[in-house]
Amino acid sequence: MRFIRGAIGESAKSVLPIAAIVLVLSVSLASLDSGILVLFIFGTVFLILGMSLFTIGSGMSMQPLGEGIGVQISRSKRFLAAIVVSFILGALITIAEPDLQVLAEQVPSIPNLVLILSVALGVGIFLVISMVRTKKNIPLSRLLLVFYLAVMVLAVFAPSEFIPTAFDSGGVTTGPITVPFVMALGTGMASIKGGKHSGEDSFGLVALCSIGPILSVLILSICFSPVPETTQTVLGEYLTTKDAFLFFLREMPLYAKEVLIAFLPIVGVFLVFQILYRRFHKHQMIRISVGMIYTYIGLVLFLTGANAGFMPAGRLIGAKIAGGGHRYWLIAVGMLMGYFVVSAEPAVHTLKKQVEEVTNGAISQQSIGRALSMGVGLSVGVSMLRVLTGIPIYPFLIGGYVVSLAIAFFVPPIYTGIAFDSGGVASGPMTTTFMLPFAMGACEACGGDVMTDAFGLGAMVAMTPLITIQVLGLWSNVKRKRQIARANYEISQIEDIILYYDAAEEEAEA
Repeated sequence: MRFIRGAIGESAKSVLPIAAIVLVLSVSLASLDSGILVLFIFGTVFLILGMSLFTIGSGMSMQPLGEGIGVQISRSKRFLAAIVVSFILGALITIAEPDLQVLAEQVPSIPNLVLILSVALGVGIFLVISMVRTKKNIPLSRLLLVFYLAVMVLAVFAPSEFIPTAFDSGGVTTGPITVPFVMALGTGMASIKGGKHSGEDSFGLVALCSIGPILSVLILSICFSPVPETTQTVLGEYLTTKDAFLFFLREMPLYAKEVLIAFLPIVGVFLVFQILYRRFHKHQMIRISVGMIYTYIGLVLFLTGANAGFMPAGRLIGAKIAGGGHRYWLIAVGMLMGYFVVSAEPAVHTLKKQVEEVTNGAISQQSIGRALSMGVGLSVGVSMLRVLTGIPIYPFLIGGYVVSLAIAFFVPPIYTGIAFDSGGVASGPMTTTFMLPFAMGACEACGGDVMTDAFGLGAMVAMTPLITIQVLGLWSNVKRKRQIARANYEISQIEDIILYYDAAEEEAEA
């Protein structure tokens, strides 16, 4: 019970700042209907409970399962079999990701199944590439440079309306189901290889798996030639708190079914893996099974709260601020919400915990969290500027990725892996269900094009942490050099004192 209370406390610290910002906005720049506000309050409670159960459950189930499969893949002498298993795992987990379903619904110009299968194909291929990288000791920075150059070349030939969607797809595929499993998979693969680079190799799988969907959607948009269109989400007017509560109850079974469908492939993988390799003992099997139940309930609560409570509030707040004569407040409000919203992403907690464990505390959760918050705050501010001015996203993405790839050659490799993993982790369900609707509502109120001006927020959120976390790595290098210089100076001082006394003793003896 103490552990659960601790998890609820951590979740409350993450979610309540966003709730406080929305409540302040509701009585100042963006008044909300009472029903929408009640939905948001219910959503806040569900988010806190859901994140708590998810954090506990993923630690009990997804991480040991991922590590176990990673260890087995690394030990396998059948390279072709390892490739096939990696591809199937990547594709299945991606199809199971709820964030991808949300994105597919918001891009009606491409059939949902076509978009989902294309993205799953991209993740499967790049999980294979990640496995090969770990086995062959290929530097992550080189692969990132090659594949992002390919992304930039393809983007030249893709319809401009779908460039933001392509980059957004890279972020949403690394959501609450994918991240704990894939990161644990990388840790398991690196642990068997061992060596001084095992810590560095624990990171980078999420980074590479985020590139696959970008490439696949860009290729899809070139070959499919879709006609851009958007859907207009109608915000319901809930006249009473009871109406809002009934709406919440109606929505919950839908997300329960969605998450159940998402979980079935993972449960299947778990059972097949255990039958084939008998890796887990009886008590471990029970622990993993209970953890999966916690994870399932947590995700249902979290997604219900985010979609039914936060999505309508985010869209209405964006529309009210943009249409109420305070449109330039969008930038400041967006930066403030972006700074805090990343802390409410379930997968962010998994990333921070793994970073601290792998580095034995050398890189703290607090430092990673602060760098992520600053990066996401900046990205949402730039996204709001784009909503207001209609500036294309392409120059921001090119500039950001050029800077981040350049920095990668000057920081410790582990920071590059963490940074590019963080980019995918930061753009999770809170971005999809709260920040993106916020941008869409503002864009519609400003009379802009939602496909080009609002979409792409997820891409910006995924890009800026690459810079801020690597800057953190540069600063750690500077600090380490200062510490070494100070230590050398103190040693030289001690040596001078020793020499002085040695000389004095020799003179006294003479």
